[in-house]
Amino acid sequence: MNLKSSDFPEAFIWGAATAAYQIEGAVNEDGRGPSIWDTFAHTPGKTLNGDTGDVAADHYHRYTEDVSILEQLGVDAYRFSLSWSRVLPDGVGEPNRKGLDFYRRLCEALMTADIRPVATLYHWDLPQALQDRGGWSNPESVEWFTAYAAMVMEEIGDLFWSVSTLNEPWCSAFLGHSDGEHAPGHTDPGDSFVVAHNLMLAHHAAVARMREVSDASRLGIVLNLIPAWPATESPADLEVADGVDAVNNRLFLDAVFRGTYPEKILDYHRKLGVQERVDLDALARSVVPIDVLGVNYYNINRFQHRAGASLASWPGVENVDIVEPPGELTEMGWGVEPVGLTWTLQRTHDEYGPIPMMVTENGAAYADEVADDGAIHDQRRTDYIESHIAAVAGAMEQGVDVIGYFVWSLLDNFEWAKGYSKRFGIVRVDYDTMERTIKDSGHWYKEFLAR
Repeated sequence: MNLKSSDFPEAFIWGAATAAYQIEGAVNEDGRGPSIWDTFAHTPGKTLNGDTGDVAADHYHRYTEDVSILEQLGVDAYRFSLSWSRVLPDGVGEPNRKGLDFYRRLCEALMTADIRPVATLYHWDLPQALQDRGGWSNPESVEWFTAYAAMVMEEIGDLFWSVSTLNEPWCSAFLGHSDGEHAPGHTDPGDSFVVAHNLMLAHHAAVARMREVSDASRLGIVLNLIPAWPATESPADLEVADGVDAVNNRLFLDAVFRGTYPEKILDYHRKLGVQERVDLDALARSVVPIDVLGVNYYNINRFQHRAGASLASWPGVENVDIVEPPGELTEMGWGVEPVGLTWTLQRTHDEYGPIPMMVTENGAAYADEVADDGAIHDQRRTDYIESHIAAVAGAMEQGVDVIGYFVWSLLDNFEWAKGYSKRFGIVRVDYDTMERTIKDSGHWYKEFLAR
């Protein structure tokens, strides 16, 4: 592949991404309050090997080193998230100055290195104090988040190049409240739809409020859009794949851009008995336009109808199986299919109108082998990144307005319930010494950006 960064528009943004709980550590320092992930990770049996984010990659103490690495790589931007409980230990009330100062120092270091700060306000780490009050199931969560967003923008919003409200609300709602795989570990399918609704209300309210308190532009949201394709062309497979697509993708796209939900989502509300808890008029009234959509892409999922199961069930629980993808798999068991990224960007453009998009996460977990000289020759990760950048170029050739691409992840990190067993970083972290080593994939990215 002979693709060069110069093949893209001059204004195209190249970056790398991380998230607060996955890298910061310092969970009990400088006034930070506990989050639901602190509670979840410290609950026996919830994470692999009992791993926690207590130390993670120690970014809180080593952020200047990490900014230096970003500068070496030659990126234009760095996407990171703020820890809500670091700046508001109780989730509401007076801000924690030491927490805000940390993010101000980080942004100022980035700007000194000519790197644009791209902030995400919520990457799954709700303050535990708010979870104790019902968390995202409580309709008051809309106001909690809106007040938090406004406070951050008033205090340090002048430093951000772009701001996203939520990262992957599907994961917060369904992995956290239906599957129980993520914090807070609940297993109530009905409640997960209520949480999804409150997250969407919170997104719109926060964007509206941020525009009142700040002249910031490039406000948006980050969605993990996963192509839900049928395993075969059978009517049953087509039906269940469409149901999964409604839950995983169209629920959030429709809510963000149209202030509505697909009819299947409304049907699931009725079947699960939560329609009285979902104020559809409030969503329609609150919808506000965004400036940019963040798209996280990793893989395609192919679905088949589970033999004997009712097609009337809501998908993901009773009536559908995921078919193993063809070809190479990453350490996460995900197929390497860049065609899905082109398809996703094109589909979003076609169905939801021309909207500037950034690929805010894209990368692969592979087991690293450290050579005798300390180098990490991760050719498969390099191939993955290169092929997906080509997929972005393919979408742009079809008229899709993509303005940026961020590798996931800058650093190896705490991979949620999978602990430290999966490495996504283009920079290796030795969890014993915290030494950082740029992998071959990182060197490739640096050379690509320099071309």
